Amino acid sequence: MYVIGTAGHVDHGKSTLVEALTGIDPDRLREEKERGMTIDLGFAWLQLPSGNEISIVDVPGHERFVNNMLAGVGGIDLALLVVAADESVMPQTREHLAILDLLQVQRGLVAITKRDLVDDDWLELVTADVEDTLQGTALEDAAIYPVSAMTGEGLPQLIAAIDTMLDDTPPKRDVGRPRLPIDRAFTISGFGTVVTGTLIDGKIRTGEEVDLVVARKSTRIRGLQTHKKGQKEALPGTRVAANIIGVSQDDITRGEVLTTEGWLRPTDAIDVRLRVIPDAPHPLRHNMHITVHTGSSEVIGRLRLLEKDILEPGETSWAQIKLETPLAVVKGDYYVIRSNRATLGGGNIVETHARRHRRKHAPTIERLAVMELGSVQDILLKTIEISEPCGFDELVNRANMGADSVRAELETMAADSLIVALGREGIGRGSFIFSTAGWDAVSEKARQSLEAYYRQFPLRRGAPKEELRSRLNMSAQVFNLAFSRLQRQSVVEEDGALVRLPAYEPTLSAAQSEQVIAYLRLLNSDPFSPPTDAPLDREVLNLLDEQGKIVRVSETVAFSATAYKDMVDIISEYIRDNGEISVANVRDVLGTSRKYALALMDHLDHKRITRRVGDARVLR
Repeated sequence: MYVIGTAGHVDHGKSTLVEALTGIDPDRLREEKERGMTIDLGFAWLQLPSGNEISIVDVPGHERFVNNMLAGVGGIDLALLVVAADESVMPQTREHLAILDLLQVQRGLVAITKRDLVDDDWLELVTADVEDTLQGTALEDAAIYPVSAMTGEGLPQLIAAIDTMLDDTPPKRDVGRPRLPIDRAFTISGFGTVVTGTLIDGKIRTGEEVDLVVARKSTRIRGLQTHKKGQKEALPGTRVAANIIGVSQDDITRGEVLTTEGWLRPTDAIDVRLRVIPDAPHPLRHNMHITVHTGSSEVIGRLRLLEKDILEPGETSWAQIKLETPLAVVKGDYYVIRSNRATLGGGNIVETHARRHRRKHAPTIERLAVMELGSVQDILLKTIEISEPCGFDELVNRANMGADSVRAELETMAADSLIVALGREGIGRGSFIFSTAGWDAVSEKARQSLEAYYRQFPLRRGAPKEELRSRLNMSAQVFNLAFSRLQRQSVVEEDGALVRLPAYEPTLSAAQSEQVIAYLRLLNSDPFSPPTDAPLDREVLNLLDEQGKIVRVSETVAFSATAYKDMVDIISEYIRDNGEISVANVRDVLGTSRKYALALMDHLDHKRITRRVGDARVLR
């Protein structure tokens, strides 16, 4: 299945030619039929002698409806430029040709219509005029066919030429992420909302759950049609009508994109390669307002020139477009910009969800150039570097490549030490990708973060894991994968609930060591009833507890390690002899006060050495 789009000046016979070729009148609006002028997109289809079936998108030629023309030519395989023999090349002929050039429609042919209205000499002049006009455009070598929709002259030759050209036209690519830019939405009684467009980048199926990306609505495909024939599945490059459920026609505008769930997010800023057409009526200025056309969309935006302040007709530059209304686009999509009903330029999108850049910044320009023309590995690496770590699915979508191709490239890049992939099942869904430099920066930041933590708390063995996660600014999912790799690389060690640097051991100062000796002597002077007003800093107490030199049984009560072991032995023996022990019993057998006995028994309960039964304790 292929799609052909017409182009050309108003009243040059595009719709009449389409009807003569297909038997279908593409003008569907009453106003179009009354005025004899195409206003909006029209559609027809034809089976060629080879058996190939084609869709034809007929576009309006009047300058007031170029926006409608742009909504129809985005997904075409072949352009049919129409020039009337009695008028030759006209303003919209040139504008439509410039648009085809900007959208990189490089396959096409020319039909000189109304052949029956001119003689051979005039036809020869018109043909020469068309050939001159095509020079320097994507259709420079296009074949020219004089035809008459009235007499049928030349139509068989035109059909045969179309058939031959499509024989070696590559099929639309299928990267498994279908997009249907919607150019029409209407309601059919008994069925509900129907949307139409040219499907690109993947297949859609009846019964499939899909998203309307810009409207942020989910729906399901009830039925599919191509050329009024029901289909279970629609292939890339097909004109499709999709009957969807649960969404009103009023919720859908031209420019909406229907796709499978979850992967495509609208953006309000895009980085682009911009070429100003030679016939642009004026230079382009930094920060000027423009209208952006891509797919079937038309939105207002502000143009930010990244290399200069003014761009003259015929010049090319990098630019960023800030959009007033979000667009659902992917890397590699083509676009056109217009202003005051004049086409100014266009090109291709190299980065969706673009960040604001410094203008006239050489590294930014270099990165954008790589994103446009670099190797697959270069493009993937630059995409990763923009937002590290980059999730595998996000990388596939932002680079606009097939998942299998991206996985194969990443595996090669990992083997060549260009990237670091974090994932429990290798590279693929659920994995996260760093550039090697990006991962080295993470490792260094982890080390520096722990060093900073030790400077703040020099007597602690390590930091809570959550503290390190916060300092690395990672989601829990990414942090868990990153932490495992940091451990394997011996950057950090896990120490219970803490994370520490492998070589770090807390060390007391000379003054603190003297204080500790005095404190331990004080504890042992009355081991079962030690003083509770400890003359030590809390951090020193915590360290002694961690080192096993003391046991803190409450906020205020601490025993020396030796005294604690003796008390546990005494209590355990008492319970074995008597079956249980009360707080009063503990007080009496240890010769201490109720304060110490209660704090000790609560601690033993917490440590699961004893268990409370009523007012007594038993051994666990």
